[in-house]
Amino acid sequence: MILSDESKREFAERGYIVVPAVLSPREIGAAMTVVDDLIAETPPPEGHRGHHFYWPALQPGHPLLGLLRDGEVFDLAEQLIRPGRLEVPGQAQVALNIPPYPHRPGRGHLDGATPPEPDGRPGTFTMLAGLLLSDQTIENGGNLWVWPGTHRAHEAYFRDRGPDALLPSRGLPDITLPAPEQVRGRAGDLLLAHYMLSHNIGGNTSPNVRRVIYYRLQREGHRDRWRDCLRDIWLEFDAIRAALAAA
Repeated sequence: MILSDESKREFAERGYIVVPAVLSPREIGAAMTVVDDLIAETPPPEGHRGHHFYWPALQPGHPLLGLLRDGEVFDLAEQLIRPGRLEVPGQAQVALNIPPYPHRPGRGHLDGATPPEPDGRPGTFTMLAGLLLSDQTIENGGNLWVWPGTHRAHEAYFRDRGPDALLPSRGLPDITLPAPEQVRGRAGDLLLAHYMLSHNIGGNTSPNVRRVIYYRLQREGHRDRWRDCLRDIWLEFDAIRAALAAA
Protein backbone atom coordinates (compact mmCIF):
# COMPACT_ATOMS: atom_id res chain seq x y z
CA MET A 1 0.00 0.00 0.00
CA ILE A 2 1.34 3.41 -1.02
CA LEU A 3 0.29 6.72 0.52
CA SER A 4 -0.38 9.34 -2.13
CA ASP A 5 0.97 12.88 -1.95
CA GLU A 6 -2.67 13.93 -1.51
CA SER A 7 -2.89 11.82 1.66
CA LYS A 8 0.38 13.29 2.91
CA ARG A 9 -0.90 16.81 2.32
CA GLU A 10 -4.12 15.92 4.15
CA PHE A 11 -1.98 14.75 7.08
CA ALA A 12 -0.10 18.05 6.93
CA GLU A 13 -3.30 20.12 6.90
CA ARG A 14 -5.44 18.22 9.39
CA GLY A 15 -2.85 16.42 11.50
CA TYR A 16 -4.25 12.94 10.85
CA ILE A 17 -5.45 10.53 8.18
CA VAL A 18 -7.43 7.28 8.22
CA VAL A 19 -6.12 4.63 5.83
CA PRO A 20 -8.88 2.12 4.97
CA ALA A 21 -8.68 -1.68 4.99
CA VAL A 22 -5.11 -2.06 6.23
CA LEU A 23 -5.83 -5.25 8.21
CA SER A 24 -7.17 -8.42 6.64
CA PRO A 25 -10.11 -10.25 8.25
CA ARG A 26 -7.63 -12.84 9.54
CA GLU A 27 -5.50 -10.14 11.18
CA ILE A 28 -8.57 -8.51 12.73
CA GLY A 29 -9.67 -11.88 14.13
CA ALA A 30 -6.23 -12.60 15.59
CA ALA A 31 -6.10 -9.18 17.24
CA MET A 32 -9.60 -9.60 18.66
CA THR A 33 -8.49 -12.89 20.21
CA VAL A 34 -5.59 -11.10 21.94
CA VAL A 35 -8.00 -8.51 23.33
CA ASP A 36 -10.45 -11.19 24.43
CA ASP A 37 -7.64 -12.93 26.32
CA LEU A 38 -6.61 -9.69 28.05
CA ILE A 39 -10.20 -9.07 29.13
CA ALA A 40 -10.60 -12.65 30.37
CA GLU A 41 -7.37 -12.43 32.37
CA THR A 42 -8.11 -9.01 33.92
CA PRO A 43 -11.75 -8.02 33.41
CA PRO A 44 -12.82 -4.38 33.81
CA PRO A 45 -14.39 -3.67 37.20
CA GLU A 46 -17.97 -4.79 37.54
CA GLY A 47 -20.30 -2.18 36.12
CA HIS A 48 -17.46 -0.10 34.66
CA ARG A 49 -18.39 2.24 31.80
CA GLY A 50 -16.18 4.38 29.59
CA HIS A 51 -12.51 3.97 28.83
CA HIS A 52 -10.50 0.98 30.01
CA PHE A 53 -6.91 0.30 28.97
CA TYR A 54 -4.42 -2.56 28.79
CA TRP A 55 -0.69 -1.96 28.22
CA PRO A 56 0.89 -5.18 26.90
CA ALA A 57 4.68 -5.25 26.56
CA LEU A 58 5.70 -6.05 23.00
CA GLN A 59 8.27 -8.77 23.52
CA PRO A 60 9.57 -10.60 20.41
CA GLY A 61 6.88 -12.99 19.23
CA HIS A 62 3.98 -11.03 20.74
CA PRO A 63 1.05 -11.10 18.29
CA LEU A 64 0.47 -7.35 18.58
CA LEU A 65 4.08 -6.74 17.61
CA GLY A 66 3.59 -8.99 14.61
CA LEU A 67 0.42 -7.07 13.74
CA LEU A 68 2.50 -3.89 13.63
CA ARG A 69 5.60 -5.20 11.85
CA ASP A 70 4.55 -8.08 9.61
CA GLY A 71 1.81 -6.39 7.60
CA GLU A 72 1.26 -2.91 6.20
CA VAL A 73 1.08 -0.81 9.37
CA PHE A 74 4.74 -0.07 10.08
CA ASP A 75 5.51 0.59 6.43
CA LEU A 76 2.59 3.00 6.04
CA ALA A 77 3.70 4.97 9.10
CA GLU A 78 7.30 5.12 7.84
CA GLN A 79 6.07 6.48 4.51
CA LEU A 80 5.37 9.75 6.34
CA ILE A 81 8.95 10.16 7.58
CA ARG A 82 11.23 8.55 4.98
CA PRO A 83 14.13 8.40 4.53
CA GLY A 84 13.90 8.37 8.32
CA ARG A 85 13.12 5.15 10.14
CA LEU A 86 10.90 4.32 13.10
CA GLU A 87 11.99 2.56 16.26
CA VAL A 88 10.06 -0.55 17.22
CA PRO A 89 7.89 0.33 20.26
CA GLY A 90 8.13 -1.70 23.42
CA GLN A 91 4.49 -1.35 24.39
CA ALA A 92 1.01 -1.16 22.87
CA GLN A 93 -2.19 0.30 24.28
CA VAL A 94 -5.40 -1.69 23.98
CA ALA A 95 -8.16 0.88 24.37
CA LEU A 96 -11.73 -0.09 25.15
CA ASN A 97 -14.70 2.26 25.38
CA ILE A 98 -17.53 0.51 27.18
CA PRO A 99 -21.14 1.71 26.77
CA PRO A 100 -23.28 3.30 27.90
CA TYR A 101 -20.94 6.28 28.33
CA PRO A 102 -22.67 9.60 27.48
CA HIS A 103 -19.46 11.62 27.70
CA ARG A 104 -18.41 14.72 25.79
CA PRO A 105 -14.78 15.83 26.22
CA GLY A 106 -14.30 19.50 27.00
CA ARG A 107 -10.79 19.91 25.58
CA GLY A 108 -8.06 17.96 23.87
CA HIS A 109 -4.69 16.98 25.28
CA LEU A 110 -1.22 15.85 24.26
CA ASP A 111 0.01 12.45 25.40
CA GLY A 112 2.98 12.09 27.70
CA ALA A 113 2.77 15.39 29.56
CA THR A 114 1.41 13.74 32.72
CA PRO A 115 2.95 11.66 34.04
CA PRO A 116 6.41 12.28 32.56
CA GLU A 117 8.95 9.57 31.83
CA PRO A 118 11.21 8.41 34.69
CA ASP A 119 13.93 10.93 33.73
CA GLY A 120 11.41 13.79 33.89
CA ARG A 121 11.21 14.22 30.14
CA PRO A 122 7.72 14.53 28.65
CA GLY A 123 6.78 11.33 26.88
CA THR A 124 6.75 12.83 23.41
CA PHE A 125 6.84 10.73 20.25
CA THR A 126 6.54 11.19 16.49
CA MET A 127 3.11 9.86 15.62
CA LEU A 128 0.23 7.78 16.91
CA ALA A 129 -0.85 4.69 14.96
CA GLY A 130 -4.28 3.34 15.84
CA LEU A 131 -5.73 0.10 14.50
CA LEU A 132 -9.52 0.01 14.60
CA LEU A 133 -10.81 -3.42 15.58
CA SER A 134 -14.47 -2.40 15.67
CA ASP A 135 -16.56 -0.29 13.31
CA GLN A 136 -16.83 3.38 14.26
CA THR A 137 -18.90 4.69 11.39
CA ILE A 138 -21.30 6.82 13.45
CA GLU A 139 -20.65 9.51 16.01
CA ASN A 140 -20.63 8.74 19.73
CA GLY A 141 -19.69 5.13 19.16
CA GLY A 142 -16.59 5.37 21.31
CA ASN A 143 -14.77 7.35 18.62
CA LEU A 144 -11.56 9.23 19.31
CA TRP A 145 -12.15 12.99 19.25
CA VAL A 146 -9.57 15.16 17.48
CA TRP A 147 -9.17 18.90 16.93
CA PRO A 148 -7.88 19.23 13.33
CA GLY A 149 -5.02 21.63 12.74
CA THR A 150 -4.02 21.95 16.38
CA HIS A 151 -0.61 20.45 15.59
CA ARG A 152 0.20 23.78 13.94
CA ALA A 153 -1.22 25.78 16.85
CA HIS A 154 0.93 23.78 19.28
CA GLU A 155 4.00 24.43 17.13
CA ALA A 156 3.40 28.18 17.38
CA TYR A 157 2.82 27.85 21.13
CA PHE A 158 6.12 26.04 21.75
CA ARG A 159 8.06 28.36 19.46
CA ASP A 160 6.80 31.28 21.53
CA ARG A 161 7.15 29.77 25.01
CA GLY A 162 9.84 27.16 24.49
CA PRO A 163 9.57 23.38 24.58
CA ASP A 164 9.78 23.21 28.36
CA ALA A 165 6.23 24.58 28.36
CA LEU A 166 5.20 20.93 27.96
CA LEU A 167 6.74 19.93 31.29
CA PRO A 168 4.11 18.60 33.72
CA SER A 169 4.52 21.56 36.06
CA ARG A 170 3.31 23.93 33.32
CA GLY A 171 -0.06 22.28 32.67
CA LEU A 172 -1.62 21.67 29.26
CA PRO A 173 -0.87 24.24 26.52
CA ASP A 174 -3.56 26.89 26.38
CA ILE A 175 -4.38 27.17 22.69
CA THR A 176 -7.53 28.19 20.84
CA LEU A 177 -9.34 25.06 19.72
CA PRO A 178 -11.35 24.68 16.50
CA ALA A 179 -14.48 22.55 16.33
CA PRO A 180 -13.68 18.90 17.17
CA GLU A 181 -14.23 15.91 14.92
CA GLN A 182 -14.88 12.29 15.75
CA VAL A 183 -12.61 9.87 13.92
CA ARG A 184 -14.66 7.47 11.83
CA GLY A 185 -13.64 4.21 10.26
CA ARG A 186 -14.26 0.50 9.99
CA ALA A 187 -12.59 -2.48 11.57
CA GLY A 188 -9.21 -2.89 9.89
CA ASP A 189 -8.66 0.82 9.20
CA LEU A 190 -5.50 2.61 10.37
CA LEU A 191 -5.37 6.02 12.03
CA LEU A 192 -2.09 7.92 11.70
CA ALA A 193 -1.94 11.13 13.76
CA HIS A 194 0.78 13.68 14.46
CA TYR A 195 1.94 13.68 18.07
CA MET A 196 0.92 17.34 18.53
CA LEU A 197 -2.67 16.89 17.38
CA SER A 198 -5.08 17.58 20.26
CA HIS A 199 -7.28 14.57 20.96
CA ASN A 200 -9.38 13.03 23.72
CA ILE A 201 -11.66 10.16 24.66
CA GLY A 202 -15.23 10.45 23.44
CA GLY A 203 -18.47 8.93 24.67
CA ASN A 204 -20.11 5.71 23.58
CA THR A 205 -23.87 5.54 23.31
CA SER A 206 -23.79 2.65 20.83
CA PRO A 207 -24.55 -0.93 21.92
CA ASN A 208 -20.97 -2.07 21.20
CA VAL A 209 -17.63 -1.87 23.01
CA ARG A 210 -15.19 0.20 20.97
CA ARG A 211 -11.81 -1.54 20.50
CA VAL A 212 -8.61 0.09 19.20
CA ILE A 213 -4.93 -0.84 19.45
CA TYR A 214 -2.60 2.17 19.69
CA TYR A 215 1.13 2.30 19.07
CA ARG A 216 3.19 5.38 19.99
CA LEU A 217 5.88 5.54 17.35
CA GLN A 218 9.17 7.43 17.54
CA ARG A 219 11.54 8.19 14.71
CA GLU A 220 15.06 6.99 15.46
CA GLY A 221 16.83 9.61 17.58
CA HIS A 222 13.62 11.33 18.68
CA ARG A 223 14.56 11.44 22.35
CA ASP A 224 17.63 13.53 21.58
CA ARG A 225 15.69 16.14 19.62
CA TRP A 226 12.27 16.23 21.28
CA ARG A 227 12.60 19.92 22.07
CA ASP A 228 13.33 20.77 18.45
CA CYS A 229 10.36 18.63 17.32
CA LEU A 230 7.96 20.69 19.44
CA ARG A 231 9.10 23.85 17.63
CA ASP A 232 9.12 22.30 14.14
CA ILE A 233 6.26 19.87 13.48
CA TRP A 234 7.85 18.55 10.26
CA LEU A 235 11.37 18.09 11.59
CA GLU A 236 10.96 14.31 11.56
CA PHE A 237 8.58 14.14 8.57
CA ASP A 238 10.80 14.38 5.49
CA ALA A 239 8.14 12.86 3.24
CA ILE A 240 5.58 15.43 4.35
CA ARG A 241 8.00 18.25 3.58
CA ALA A 242 8.58 16.80 0.12
CA ALA A 243 4.84 16.45 -0.57
CA LEU A 244 4.22 20.06 0.49
CA ALA A 245 7.12 21.30 -1.65
CA ALA A 246 5.73 19.44 -4.67
CA ALA A 247 2.24 20.93 -4.33
